Amino acid sequence: MRFETISVIGLGYIGLPTAAVFASRGKKVVGVDINSRAVETINRGDIHIVEPELGEVVRDAVRDGYLRATTQAEAADAFLIAVPTPFIGDHQPDLSYVQAAALSIAPVLKAGDLVILESTSPVGATEQMAQWLADARPDLRFPQHGDACDVFIAYCPERVLPGKVMVELLENDRVIGGMTPACSARASELYRIFLRGACVETHARTAEMCKLTENSFRDVNIAFANELSLICAEQGINVWELIALANRHPRVNILQPGPGVGGHCIAVDPWFIVAQNPEQARLIRTAREVNDAKPGWVLDQVKQALAECLTASGKRASDITIACFGLAFKPNIDDLRESPAMSVAHLIAEWHSGQTWVVEPHVTAIPQRLAHEATLVTTEDALQQADILVMLVDHAQFRAVEAAQITQPWIVDTKGVWR
Repeated sequence: MRFETISVIGLGYIGLPTAAVFASRGKKVVGVDINSRAVETINRGDIHIVEPELGEVVRDAVRDGYLRATTQAEAADAFLIAVPTPFIGDHQPDLSYVQAAALSIAPVLKAGDLVILESTSPVGATEQMAQWLADARPDLRFPQHGDACDVFIAYCPERVLPGKVMVELLENDRVIGGMTPACSARASELYRIFLRGACVETHARTAEMCKLTENSFRDVNIAFANELSLICAEQGINVWELIALANRHPRVNILQPGPGVGGHCIAVDPWFIVAQNPEQARLIRTAREVNDAKPGWVLDQVKQALAECLTASGKRASDITIACFGLAFKPNIDDLRESPAMSVAHLIAEWHSGQTWVVEPHVTAIPQRLAHEATLVTTEDALQQADILVMLVDHAQFRAVEAAQITQPWIVDTKGVWR
């Protein structure tokens, strides 16, 4: 059975690029999102997120009639669910968005359809989704009922880097986790429409754990670098010089420290493992705690810089302006999800009695979380007028700042850009 129409549920940082690449291959794609403004933007041929090359692909796909967006699920041959999976309470996975997406497509499912969960999820989420669908459509057979199913279900996590999504969607291998081998084969058939990388087939539970493992591995390694930065600060050692020297060892590759860890994946996924395996996931939990604590440590460095500034200048704290450079969770994108830079800026603005400025060239308005606490300013104004500079995100624009432009003696550089 051919895939004539493909539906993508959730048109965010993963869903929209995925919809766009299918449409670029001449497939009819219906994107679904509860955000009516995003739907309207896409149907104009525009995009509501920042991602290189995405705008051109969406514009052409909408113009040529291959891509359109709507707020209501419609019939299709394949459904890809790419909705948020945050955590709630004590870092417990929240699958309410996945459940809502599943129930939205249930009425339009038919025999032969394929449903793929792409959202990062705890182990067992795909089977849970299949049960929600089965409960809503008792007239159809699902994989948990045996090999002779009417609807194929699989889990296939994205593994792309923001800023390079339109390249990595095509090039990176995909882990295809079907609930049965037939489900895996059907999902592989779908991704081969655009994929140049390999489709590696496994079971849904293994694929779910694979995604969590990849990001937990990265989180643990970042935690090592962040912990080194704390130790080096105590010892009066330049952590970036230390790491550069250590990495000259042929079997050492230490990552770079920063203000914490952000993004929807690395900052969230390890907690899914911890939530399901609290006794076994001791190292993973500790790494999360190290990285989550880093913004508070950065605030302490800012407090120390302010104390030195007050002593040297004779000013009052309320007269001092602190400028935070960067709010995104990584360089050169507009994605603020789980951003440690946002956390640091918020902590500073809450504590500081003077002005807190933020510089983020990839947003046009200050985020709601900081709206009543901080002011969005340009790089030039911050460099010329702020008393204390706090480097949080090494955007290319900030790396391009020449040494002569930085005259402030009080700098907290969490990325080693201006050292």
